[in-house]
Amino acid sequence: MSRPISESKPAAKSSNFRVDNPFHWTLYRSLGAHLEEQNGKQGVHFSVWAPNATEVSVISDRNGWQVGKHSLHASELGVWSGFFPDYTTGETYKFALRTRWGQILEKSDPYAFSGELRPNTASVISDLSTYAWNDDEWIKNRDSKTWINEPVSTYEVHLGSWRIPTDGRTYYNYRELAPMLVEYVKNLGYTHLQLMPINEYPFDGSWGYQATGYFAPTSRFGTPQDFMYFVDYCHQHEIGVLIDWVPAHFPTDAHSLGRFDGTSLYEHDDPRQGFHPDWNTNIFNYGREEVRNFLLSSAHFWPEMYHIDGLRVDAVASMLYLDYSRNEGEWIPNRYGGRENLEAIEFMREVNTKLHGDFPGIMTVAEESTSFGGVSRPTYDGGLGFTMKWDMGWMNDTLRYMRRDSIYRSHHQNELSFRMVYAFTENFVLPLSHDEVVHGKRSLISQMPGDYWQQFANLRMLYTYQYFMPGKKLLFMGGELAQWTEWNHDTEIDWALQEFDKHQGISELIKDLNTIYTDEPALHVNDCHSEGFAWIQCDDSANCVYAFIRYGNDDDLPIVVLANYTPVPRPGYRIGLPQPGYYQEVFNSDSTRYGGSGVDNEGGIYSEPIDAHGQKHSLAVTLPPLSIVAFKPLVPAKSISRPASGNGKQAKKK
Repeated sequence: MSRPISESKPAAKSSNFRVDNPFHWTLYRSLGAHLEEQNGKQGVHFSVWAPNATEVSVISDRNGWQVGKHSLHASELGVWSGFFPDYTTGETYKFALRTRWGQILEKSDPYAFSGELRPNTASVISDLSTYAWNDDEWIKNRDSKTWINEPVSTYEVHLGSWRIPTDGRTYYNYRELAPMLVEYVKNLGYTHLQLMPINEYPFDGSWGYQATGYFAPTSRFGTPQDFMYFVDYCHQHEIGVLIDWVPAHFPTDAHSLGRFDGTSLYEHDDPRQGFHPDWNTNIFNYGREEVRNFLLSSAHFWPEMYHIDGLRVDAVASMLYLDYSRNEGEWIPNRYGGRENLEAIEFMREVNTKLHGDFPGIMTVAEESTSFGGVSRPTYDGGLGFTMKWDMGWMNDTLRYMRRDSIYRSHHQNELSFRMVYAFTENFVLPLSHDEVVHGKRSLISQMPGDYWQQFANLRMLYTYQYFMPGKKLLFMGGELAQWTEWNHDTEIDWALQEFDKHQGISELIKDLNTIYTDEPALHVNDCHSEGFAWIQCDDSANCVYAFIRYGNDDDLPIVVLANYTPVPRPGYRIGLPQPGYYQEVFNSDSTRYGGSGVDNEGGIYSEPIDAHGQKHSLAVTLPPLSIVAFKPLVPAKSISRPASGNGKQAKKK
């Protein structure tokens, strides 16, 4: 059985579980606005933490938005609360807080389950207990997954610009998006969706990364129940759902968390600690227990109340270092004189420990671009405890190499091979995300060099290389269509390109890559283990050729991969192999099915007893131009020698 809302003690029954104490993991059950009955009357209990306010009241349509009509009472811990009859779901409200200096601040509820559609900023009373979930089987199976050994192929989506209605509306509803999006990603073979932030946010251009609703899915696409339906529908069709979560910073909008009760309540007071210069946002005070538990509760909320399968945590690097994007004199060292943000590090460990303990099958994924050690290692081993980490180094090195004209690639052979020096130090995701196709970077195909044919061939190589290298996969929407224009959040992706063979060929490539990645254990079970990879050769810079082997478990046949990064076909290219036999060509990015030239190996090749690369057997392979080909031996798997590590040396697997 899944964890039903009844098991997690729904907000609608909060009077039984409410505690006047902002020091625990599930504050969303007590703080905020909760339907309940008192003395035979139905109404809403309101609670808000504002320890430095001198007066707090609820303002709403019901009281004409007049301060003081519905006053709350304070506890010793600074939690203001009160029950008012006749309030019900759908009504809007804010908290009016009088500061020590007499100023009245009108704030949205930090724990609101729903908010008004921008530009309006009031909170909306919502009941999350009314939705009947139908994803028990998915949750049961998910809880037993060890995702680093499973195929994880993720389609990253901005819901507002994936598709736009043609009837004059700005957005589709969550319920409308669910069948369209699920059918599309299932057809392409993806295992997961990753949604750019769906928590409430005021400015469309922030894409959700400047959040004001840490417990509220954005009303742009419907109600909380509509979003529950979206997740439920995905699960019933075996698609996991991850969401971006942003605990690194929050916006300075007047209705938001900034100087919430007239003081720096959620943020540091000193701008050297509490203000982010890159994004003009506030930075959470992770050393304050009430603030830390606000964020911990938010992290816990999404998998509990919305059955979310994972959180991709944004801007982790900015949380780890006190001097992130700051010059000398613009930051304050930690208590040991160092640059590490010790409170933020401890906070991330708490988040991962709790989430993996309460929801064993979910993923937490860090977007982290530095060399900080142990991001995806267990907390008991000194790590931060994330399930996985984005490999930003792979993304940068690979795109830098792919942008080079093929005539110059021979001078940069190590840009692709260097990755294997560190490839197993973390559990990596290989991302080609929205960040690579915005702010003038251009779309992926527009970044590829050469003429029209070469641009498509290079893009096919980029995607194929991503799928055959160790690591989980992520691609931002539009990449599967070889969209020429970079992403614009105000327009949908260029669906008209589906009518053109070259562009449709890229979609077919992605579909087949997802199929072979999922079907061949050698391509996913050791994504995060060094025994799953061995170079055959990586130093043929003259020809810009790489060759390597991917290994699965003992009963799994390996996959041999060769890449030719020049537009010149290379017949008879010899590679050494540890095992003789017939090697079937199982993938070729130059296939005419994908828009390629069709140069191939006629289905497969028999090995020959000719020494090469330190092996007694070898293949003479035809390498198509600007292409990657893959082979699978048709021999007993247990008879094949395996590497002991990913350093290129061959040895029997222990």
